[in-house]
Amino acid sequence: MQYNELGRTGLRLSNLGFGASSLGGVFHGIREEEGIEAVFTALEGGINFIDVSPYYGHLKAETVLGKALRQVARDRYILSTKVGRYGQDGVNTWDYSAERVTRSVYESMERLGVDHIDIINVHDVEFQGDRPSGLQLIVDETLPALVRLRDEGVVGHVGITDLQPENLRWVIEHAAPGTVESVLNFCHYALNDTLLLDHLDFFEQHGVGVINASPFSMGLLSDRGTPDWHPAPAALKEACARAAAYCREQGYPIDKLAIQFSTSLNPRIASTLFSSANPKNVLKNIAYVNEPCDMQLVQKVQEIIGTQMFVRWKNS
Repeated sequence: MQYNELGRTGLRLSNLGFGASSLGGVFHGIREEEGIEAVFTALEGGINFIDVSPYYGHLKAETVLGKALRQVARDRYILSTKVGRYGQDGVNTWDYSAERVTRSVYESMERLGVDHIDIINVHDVEFQGDRPSGLQLIVDETLPALVRLRDEGVVGHVGITDLQPENLRWVIEHAAPGTVESVLNFCHYALNDTLLLDHLDFFEQHGVGVINASPFSMGLLSDRGTPDWHPAPAALKEACARAAAYCREQGYPIDKLAIQFSTSLNPRIASTLFSSANPKNVLKNIAYVNEPCDMQLVQKVQEIIGTQMFVRWKNS
């Protein structure tokens, strides 16, 4: 496993990170014991970065992860969770107010069984509203509340997440210097879309570390096929399905190529997060990352995706 610096935080993250959303049964039901074992498997395989949110499974992911982490020495992992997106009884809610995000941090620590959080992220800033009026509350109220917790030593570092890199840039440009220390962007450094590369210079100029998530583009780049709920347009789904079929013909699963592509080519991205509650899948992905990426196959896959490269969709 390789380890990369996250901006100016002093944290060194494993090239491959463990996204704990699957522990919440976000994609399909899980067996709790198996999910806990998946966490242990990730740590034993050299992964030291774990990301979660109270939103995932409406508290379930943090709860299950906490059961695992209570059995692990605190210095073995770097922990990230989020504020702003929540849910209860199947209903999604959003609250980016200073009072709610402050309370959320302490609630997360209790569920996770920890006395501090290494990185606290504002979850999907676009749900506060469109630029500029919506995001202004993130700058004026949400982030200052988290900075106070950073000053008090409750959290180590402050970050923001979103699907759209432009939203991340807007917040960084309008917040006080040094407020935002990391960004987490998803689905924009994958086989079908490398938009994140266009923004790396900006993030580095502002001393902001970069985390990538969803190397499989939320299932677009998967042998299982794109899930019904995926927000991508039909033409992109069809192009990725053709690419997956071609990879199968070559005896090289597109899942393998996708995670290798996202983790092996750009050390300026500190870590790439994947999620699985299955220990066997965790082992498989760690093994994939430790093998060289077939760049000729990458080129062919991107040719098949063709005009659907860089096609974007709205978050949901």
